[in-house]
Amino acid sequence: MKKLTFEILINAPKEIVWNIIIGDDTYPEWASVFCEGSKAVTNWATGSKALFVDDSNSGMVSIIEENIPYSFLSIKHVGEVKDGIEDTDSENVKAWAGLLENYTLKENGERTFWIVEMDATPEFATFMEDLWPKAQQKVKEMAEAIG
Repeated sequence: MKKLTFEILINAPKEIVWNIIIGDDTYPEWASVFCEGSKAVTNWATGSKALFVDDSNSGMVSIIEENIPYSFLSIKHVGEVKDGIEDTDSENVKAWAGLLENYTLKENGERTFWIVEMDATPEFATFMEDLWPKAQQKVKEMAEAIG
């Protein structure tokens, strides 16, 4: 596994940034960088299930490991979804299940430093290295337009 870190400084308070990251209406907008039609099906509560899926109902099965509002979010990826069918037991899934994706927000005055740390398999590392900076830039643009 490879540990990846992405950082961006956003000229908006952390509450605005947080609400864009997890908002029902805003998550699909910035997450479309990864896959058009992306949505998060979750209540974001610690211990709850989360499905990160596209229009074909395919994507990731995850657990919200920890949610400290406006400060820290930890997502553990435990499986995949294909056409609405969840798989958390296949050998393919077991090879990477348990990978974490963590978001940390640190406020500096009216600005927010957003750090994304995640584990990635070698085959997905390049994909993530290309797309995460674009996703963070999208959140930055959305947040700065508000606050």
